[in-house]
Amino acid sequence: MNIEINGESRTFECNSKQLILCEVIEELGHHPKMIVVEFNGYILHPSLWETQVVQDGDRIEIVTIVGGGS
Repeated sequence: MNIEINGESRTFECNSKQLILCEVIEELGHHPKMIVVEFNGYILHPSLWETQVVQDGDRIEIVTIVGGGS
């Protein structure tokens, strides 16, 4: 399955079961509380990540939240 992540084409294996967004996030090594996810042009609330099915050709943008200050 090919999906676009942050403008880059990526291939994910999908063994007969559906690929879920939270699995993609985990495989990419992101900490769920430190990112914002745009899925096909829409910001998805984290509560939807565990049910959002990812399909071939979907576009995902992941933005990392950076904290700090001076």
